Amino acid sequence: MDGESSATQRARPPAADAAQSVAQLADEVAWLREELARRHLLDLAAGVLVERYALEPADAAERLLALADDTGQRPEDLAADLLNQAIGPPPAGSTAAESAGPSRQVRRAGELAEAQESLDEVAETLLSEALAPLRACGVLIWRQGAGDCLELVGGAGHSGLERTHWQWVPPLWPTPLRRAHAEGMPLWLPDGPTAPDRLPGPSSGAARAVLPLRGDKGPLGVLLVCWPRPTELPEELRQDVLMLSQVAGRVLAAARRRPSYLLSGPLPRPELTSLLDLLAHPALLVRSPSGAGEPLVEHANQAARHAATGLLGPVPRPLGQVLPYAASALSKLIARAHESQVPQPEAQLPNERRPGEPGTLANVRVLPVDSERAVVLWHLGGMDRSSSALRVAGGLAGLGAFEDDVTAGTSRWTEHVFELLGLAPDARPRPLAELGPLLEAQDSDELASLVGRLIDHQESVKLVVRVRRPEGGLRRLRIIGEPVLTQGALTGIAGIFQDISAQYRTEVALEATFDQLATVREQSAVRHRLALQLQQAIVPEVPDPRKLPGLQVAARYRPAGQEYRVGGDWYDVLPLPGGRVMVAVGDVAGHGIEAATGMVALSNALRGLALTGQPPARLLGWLNEVALNTVGQPTATGVCAVYDPDPRCLVWASAGHLPPLLLRDGKAMVLKPTRNILLGALAESTYHEKVTPLQAQDTLFLYTDGLIERRDTDLGGSLAALRDAVQALGPADVAEQADRLLARSTGDTEDDTSLVVLRIL
Repeated sequence: MDGESSATQRARPPAADAAQSVAQLADEVAWLREELARRHLLDLAAGVLVERYALEPADAAERLLALADDTGQRPEDLAADLLNQAIGPPPAGSTAAESAGPSRQVRRAGELAEAQESLDEVAETLLSEALAPLRACGVLIWRQGAGDCLELVGGAGHSGLERTHWQWVPPLWPTPLRRAHAEGMPLWLPDGPTAPDRLPGPSSGAARAVLPLRGDKGPLGVLLVCWPRPTELPEELRQDVLMLSQVAGRVLAAARRRPSYLLSGPLPRPELTSLLDLLAHPALLVRSPSGAGEPLVEHANQAARHAATGLLGPVPRPLGQVLPYAASALSKLIARAHESQVPQPEAQLPNERRPGEPGTLANVRVLPVDSERAVVLWHLGGMDRSSSALRVAGGLAGLGAFEDDVTAGTSRWTEHVFELLGLAPDARPRPLAELGPLLEAQDSDELASLVGRLIDHQESVKLVVRVRRPEGGLRRLRIIGEPVLTQGALTGIAGIFQDISAQYRTEVALEATFDQLATVREQSAVRHRLALQLQQAIVPEVPDPRKLPGLQVAARYRPAGQEYRVGGDWYDVLPLPGGRVMVAVGDVAGHGIEAATGMVALSNALRGLALTGQPPARLLGWLNEVALNTVGQPTATGVCAVYDPDPRCLVWASAGHLPPLLLRDGKAMVLKPTRNILLGALAESTYHEKVTPLQAQDTLFLYTDGLIERRDTDLGGSLAALRDAVQALGPADVAEQADRLLARSTGDTEDDTSLVVLRIL
């Protein structure tokens, strides 16, 4: 028995082993790409923790994984949140960047797309991972080529015919693509392009976004995103799409250098490659280098890319990598075709495999094109070689085809038509004009009118009808009919039936869902309005100056710029027993009712805890436990300081917050903070405090990130700008200084701002 197994193994064709190995390698490469994108995202997030908390890189990576485990999140989701919070998307030409940052989905899609090899794979990743959830249906990428011509180099969601039509966009063709490329500004078209402009897409009125792709050295190309119908394009969606366009731009700018053997020889003629893209069956354009060497695949249509598991990336690529199990036999056929300049057919390749076995090439034809190039055509193993439109349509779910002979009064159907019309398989196929009794009465009259128009005017027709199911209920069918002419005379009708019942039910369900979403949106607006009112109501007033001996204090709160976009910023000034004064500012992560609720819980808790007389470090430790045990487990940054007027000193501690700023004798300086983790991140965290001696006329500024953060400036630059702004305030009371500083605030993140100005008398 063992001997027989060994003999069978020895008899196994080498091509089969090669095909299996290539398929396994393809799976491994796909997994490695996803893992590369995941690791890149985690490394970026760890870098944020290194910069924010001065951790070692290894400690930051461990801390990230521990936080993800504690919060029950995937590490990559937590990493995406950290990056969004740290940097957010750049404005990219937008004048109202109201989005606080890209979604997890968009950031993960961007990282995964940058790990892809070909621009088709980049487009497919952007569409499937991020744009499809935004209801987009197609993506196309053009690259600036020779003579400023735009060349289509990648896409997803568009037919081969449409891609062929838009393969080249010359510089003198005044389309929105050229305008966006030349002006460097995105075009948002919720109702599609206006006449006479034209763009690829499902219809003239469908929404589009045309985005220029730019690099450090200038324009790179254009990205087009299409939606299936007219669609509103709100600001948050635009920010997500802009971020994805930057991914496409980076991929274009950092295209990998190809091996030299892939760059040799003249390029294939575009009219030939465009013709191959129109074919439904697999087709390759293969070049055999002069002298010797393995044939190179220069072009593959979409059907060939799906059929050839070895085709992992862009072409040109050796034939052995594309079709490893048939490369040897195909090379011989190609050589014979070049020698004889006659097409070479072969029933099946590889010859040693059983007919119809998966992975075989059936009905192979090699057509010589010139002295070096040949076209390879084939069908997949096991496929019916008939090219009849009836059989092709009959093999698709929900479709059936028919052909009526008008002269003889007969019809031919594919097998699926009987099921669609609720008839037995042995029933007589009926011409289109005789289907009325199977339909609802109103639809029967419309069908008769449709057939009359088709016969009398010889025009194409479409109609949706309702067919009674044998088991009860209705099936909705779309009928598409075309006249068949022989020497100008109508001799038949050809067309298809398509079952659209599921689509109809989906549309009904979507309409109900949209109604529910509208209600939810209204409720959400009310919640945010209430949250804003709540936040404004609980912002404390500065105590009476008589309760703050030796101090002048001014406090300001500025809500986020976007309506109802409330945040979690707070401040507090609280007189304590013995003449001491507690001053605090904080920022709960996030926006909306949840952030406002967390802010209420933490600010009230700190106010109560401060009355115990404990130092700031101890207060922050308790406040951390409060955050961990509050519903929703908010995370927050904050500074808690206690001023003692007797020795004129400030005892303060920071939980991952921006450092206070001290103005003394007209010179501003940033106080070096203690290295403490933010509130609500880790249980049993220990906080450390500092003591800062103060002098008469010293002025302290405590603030939140909305005052200084800019998307195009790092933290060091933002703090330097704040220091310059404080030094430029000049002599004034603290209230006037607070108002001036808010007026010249350099922040652009549309975040809340809290500011407390404290002067020693």
